[in-house]
Amino acid sequence: MMTKQQIKSRLRNILSIAPQLLKILISSAALEEKKATTRNWLADMLADTYTDNRDIPPLEYILVHNAIGVFLKVLSDRSEKVAGYSFFGYLVALLTASKDENFQRPTAGFFAEIEHMIKGIMGASGIYDAKSPSFSKYEGRKAARMRSADLSRMAGASKKFMNNYTSGLENDAIRRRSRNRARITSFFGVTDLEWGKWKWHLKNIIRDADTLKKLVKLTADEYEAVRRARDLKIPFGITPYYISLVDFDSGSRRDKAIRAQVIPSLHYVTKLAEYKNNQEQSMDFMLEYDTSPIEGITRRYPHIVILKPVMTCPQICVYCQRNWEIEDVYSPSAALSKSKLEAALDWIKNTPEINEVLITGGDPLLLSNRKIESIVSSVAANPNIIRIRIGTRTPVTLPQRINESLVRGLGRFHIPGKREVIIITHFEHPYEITPQSMQAVQKFRRNGMEVYNQLVFTYYNSRKFEACFLRQQLRLIGVTPYYTFNTKGKAETNDFRVPIARLMQEQNEEARLMPGTVRTDEIVFNVPGLGKNYIKASQHHDIISITPQGRRIYEFHPWEKKLALANTYIYKDVSIYDYLKRLKSDGDDISAYRTIWSYY
Repeated sequence: MMTKQQIKSRLRNILSIAPQLLKILISSAALEEKKATTRNWLADMLADTYTDNRDIPPLEYILVHNAIGVFLKVLSDRSEKVAGYSFFGYLVALLTASKDENFQRPTAGFFAEIEHMIKGIMGASGIYDAKSPSFSKYEGRKAARMRSADLSRMAGASKKFMNNYTSGLENDAIRRRSRNRARITSFFGVTDLEWGKWKWHLKNIIRDADTLKKLVKLTADEYEAVRRARDLKIPFGITPYYISLVDFDSGSRRDKAIRAQVIPSLHYVTKLAEYKNNQEQSMDFMLEYDTSPIEGITRRYPHIVILKPVMTCPQICVYCQRNWEIEDVYSPSAALSKSKLEAALDWIKNTPEINEVLITGGDPLLLSNRKIESIVSSVAANPNIIRIRIGTRTPVTLPQRINESLVRGLGRFHIPGKREVIIITHFEHPYEITPQSMQAVQKFRRNGMEVYNQLVFTYYNSRKFEACFLRQQLRLIGVTPYYTFNTKGKAETNDFRVPIARLMQEQNEEARLMPGTVRTDEIVFNVPGLGKNYIKASQHHDIISITPQGRRIYEFHPWEKKLALANTYIYKDVSIYDYLKRLKSDGDDISAYRTIWSYY
């Protein structure tokens, strides 16, 4: 642990980049006077950027503007009140505290945030080369050829990253999965014909650690986490098909994202058990209960509702936003009762403002063809309904479910010019894409139904160009990228969380190199109780503080902004420094992420 003198010394060293600011902060003036003087200094710095300063590369101006804007926002009295903490007061205390004063020790993440913000303000981010690109000195064909050479270098760099990831359509992956399947069918004693039937997989979901360890090698922690999950009645289940996608040996980087989705960590199990035992602790992170006018219905938007006929899935995802209400796959109470389902459908019928219904859960395709068609038919019977979305992960976890009779049955309700039926699925990683999932997607496409993907951006798919490679592969099998969600800020899934700045960096730097058909998805933060906040639109969120742990505090504005009054939402992000440190420990070159600090 650093001493107070070491903290002061390190901070002074960082702030020496901006000597005027350091002078203000260590002066004998009162705190409010220091704050006012700092605001004036920042205002002068901002005004100076509008002069013709040849010492700063043109694009550096933008970074200066952004950094100054963030610092000014953090300094505001309102930000301090909303955040419940004074970043400026803490900074001054670190620089001026006497030996007897006590304060929370800052982490390395805090120092890193300060350093990068000050460098940004001073036009010293270090992102850009000191000289302009060579092609800018020429015109015509020579300039075009030099520019083309630069673009080829960019393309080569992105390809080098994407070559690190494996698609499930590659021949080696197909062969691995074939061997896995042979081993699994031998264990269960089933034929290829039975393997092709979705109900066989449903009857043989792997639900305990001892069965799982006979099918794939588990680490001691993986085994213990699954065992404890079952003992504590925390829903757990993996389809035999999805287990065939997991590499037999543990420790492979290829299937790390796949394992993480379905094999809970000990932290997850412990935290979830803690919540379940604490009756005062609500697990309804998204505040769905507060937006549910009737059981089975969630409504956050004027024209759209969510209908949840079943609250379980063939396979339980660890990071599910509804893990607080997801039940065991074989639970008799997982499906909405007939009377409650009829009441929910009547509510939709009697709410004519609704013109779009998302049928999800849980996974509605867990239901029989007859049941799901009956639900879709009841929804489609309302003349005001122009769109029905079906949220399902079965193309990924149980592609055998997507048979011709199901697809034809749903296709009856897809009537161009009148009503569309859309499939919303959830591929998390290119290693999940297989010939079987591609066939499932194509069945929907052949019946006129579009298939869209919602990606949850987690630690396990957040490496450079990893999400880009996924989107590229999805387009090749007929899936359109739709949304990329920031990971929910739930304590039990902290090991999945990624800084918002990384998501912004991915979309602005990596996805930008892809053609428009590949980068069509929208990055969103799902605000509890309110709905989607579009992260690309900077006016919809602000950084209002930075904690001693180096965690940015964001204020998100609801979609109703400028339409009606609504509360904003305060979110404490994960530390960028800690995220990069974790990447480094996993073997990544973190210099490739150096621009992350400039995304606010």
